[in-house]
Amino acid sequence: MEATERDLKILKLANKFRFCLGKHIRVLAGFEGQRATDRRLKMLIDSGYLSRKKYMYGIPYLYTPTHKGRILLGANKREDKIRIDRIAHDIHVLDSVIFYVFNDGISLPNIETEKELHIKDGFGTRKHHPDFIIASDNGKIAVEVELNPKTKNRMENNVRDNYINFDGQVWITSDSKVISLLKGFENEYSNISILQLEKVLEYVRERYK
Repeated sequence: MEATERDLKILKLANKFRFCLGKHIRVLAGFEGQRATDRRLKMLIDSGYLSRKKYMYGIPYLYTPTHKGRILLGANKREDKIRIDRIAHDIHVLDSVIFYVFNDGISLPNIETEKELHIKDGFGTRKHHPDFIIASDNGKIAVEVELNPKTKNRMENNVRDNYINFDGQVWITSDSKVISLLKGFENEYSNISILQLEKVLEYVRERYK
């Protein structure tokens, strides 16, 4: 098959975020419905550009670009490692991206993922990056999806990094301990905003209908 512009968009999405669910591709690639999305995904799988794999019970198939797909994109030939312990988190990162794209009108090219930021770093000591950053009229905004509390020191280090490097930082969470820690940092780090995860998920569920 000859890859279309939409096919390239699908492959770029899966590569940008390490993986996508079918519903994320449907929304972000602009398909009318899930059936049309699934048909196109199957064609990409059958043509060897896309891989579909089940990693966890209760979690839908994850779509990732194959070696052939990465070559087509001119991307890193090395396959991304999917961490089982991060799958739920990474799904919510994609949900959050949809929220910003459609609720706030942020263009997808103005969103840079943690993966892309690490690639820019090159080899060397791996440093903290937010889950994604947004380039907007208000400057660069760091977005962190936090499902579970980290230690106070680690949380503060991440908040401090975001305070120094970005014009704003948004923490998306519904965990009361995370919220309590963040509120304790607000006096020292004035650019913190908290967005309830449920608000994001509720908005995104409407997009999936």
